[in-house]
Amino acid sequence: MDSLLNRLEQAATSRRGITFVEPAGTDAYRAERVEWARLHEDARRVAGALQRRGVGPGAHVAMLGPTSRPLVTTIQATWLAGATVVMLPLPMRLASIDEFVAATRTRVQHADVDLLVVDRALAELLDPRDDDPDVVMLDALTSERASYDRPKDDHDALAVLQFTSGSTADPKGVMLPHSRVLANMDGATKAAAMDPDHDVCVSWLPLYHDMGLIGLLTIPMATGAELVLGAPQDFLASPARWVRWMSDFRGTVTAGPNFAYALATRALPRCGALDLSAWRIALNGAEPIDPGTVDRFVSAAAPHGFDARAVFCAFGMAEVTIAGTFPEPMTGMALDTVSRDELEHAGRAIAVDPAPDGVRQFARLGRPVPGLEIRAVDRVTGDPLPERVVGELEIRGTSVTTGYYRRPDVTEAAFHDGWLRTGDLAYLVDGELVVCGRIKDVIIVGGRNVLPEDVERAVASVDGVRAGNVIAFGDHARRGRESVVVVAESRADDVRAVRSAVAQRVRDAVGVPARDIVLVAPGTIPKTSSGKLQRSVCKARYHAGDLAS
Repeated sequence: MDSLLNRLEQAATSRRGITFVEPAGTDAYRAERVEWARLHEDARRVAGALQRRGVGPGAHVAMLGPTSRPLVTTIQATWLAGATVVMLPLPMRLASIDEFVAATRTRVQHADVDLLVVDRALAELLDPRDDDPDVVMLDALTSERASYDRPKDDHDALAVLQFTSGSTADPKGVMLPHSRVLANMDGATKAAAMDPDHDVCVSWLPLYHDMGLIGLLTIPMATGAELVLGAPQDFLASPARWVRWMSDFRGTVTAGPNFAYALATRALPRCGALDLSAWRIALNGAEPIDPGTVDRFVSAAAPHGFDARAVFCAFGMAEVTIAGTFPEPMTGMALDTVSRDELEHAGRAIAVDPAPDGVRQFARLGRPVPGLEIRAVDRVTGDPLPERVVGELEIRGTSVTTGYYRRPDVTEAAFHDGWLRTGDLAYLVDGELVVCGRIKDVIIVGGRNVLPEDVERAVASVDGVRAGNVIAFGDHARRGRESVVVVAESRADDVRAVRSAVAQRVRDAVGVPARDIVLVAPGTIPKTSSGKLQRSVCKARYHAGDLAS
């Protein structure tokens, strides 16, 4: 019987390891390399300390802290003890500490956490309550010495309880047993042609997000591949660090959301000499992919040896563990250019030649990783649709979640004849996936299905608007008709000029006017812990009058 414990023990025989990087000045950084064998030895000791606190099979261990060697060691130790990992998001903004504390306590309660492990730097944010689980400081736990008693392998035991980001709804606990995690890990490594003996993974992604925890920590940790790991706050403070790490460590595999490549593009001209020639997978996922952003990144990175064929546009979600569809490695970004009119009015993706007007371009996201199947179905009847007809994306297979923790009602609603209903609008082309947007976010204006991403990308290009900090949503006005509302962050002094430019850009981009344009201060746009826009939250605040123009 296979389990993560077996894989971690096998990986510990590798001479490869993990390098923790952290800033040491403006451009410099410190690097601490630890072989997987040494980290595994430390994790066994921490697992013993967990067992001494009553943690074993069936227990849920929640962790709250920034990326660090002790945190990574404790993640592995939790699995070695036979328990379930529950990663808790860090606060996105200092102004939202109260919301962060409330959300953390809600997750801890909903996850039935038995032990909460907290980095000492964050401990003062959480005032203890009588109904809280036992709490231990991370440094105290990892400094203990205790003997370890290996539990029996359990293929069906819960390895991870992964909370969804909450971009469209309240976060829910996705249950991922060992069997599902291993199936997805094997499917992803095969589809990406991963070679643990030669690939070097580089990541700054949050460990409380599925792409960071499973995609770029667990896979290297459980296969023995080399990993360079930084912290998300260090990347956000200086995006140049990402490409610098890729160059210095000869990184071959990395991943990030679309906005990360936009930030890296702006940073590249100031990076000096780099060597990005080893880069073979630049995975772009977790949020809608903007072809223009990808093209600009390729142009900026090409002088440093980056190969455009390394662009790797993919689809994934917590409910399938992480990896959903992958393209063929080293084939670059493939685009599907379709008629905007047919897409918005008839829900059909009719291929047309690229032209300045009247078209919509989507990135093709590859085929299902081994073990998964995908289809698009009619949103009313649930019947499968032919290729190039837009419907709801459904997925089934070996790595799909067993459901949402303690939410049988939500679990039942999420499945249709054994297929997971993703809530994404999508269509297939030659067996490849194309995602158009989220069903809940579509704005219906005059019989047209307007995608908020189209509005947001257009507005983001207006001078005075902060790129990546624009939200568009539909709102019912007089006579029940839906119209477009735009909320954008701006530092501009001439608010009237920015608002006028936004209005014009919306009309040019989607052919309909914005009924209301609200310009707000930086840091106002609501986002999830992984940086995704929260349109539903923004709409609620708009209706409550909490968005001051």
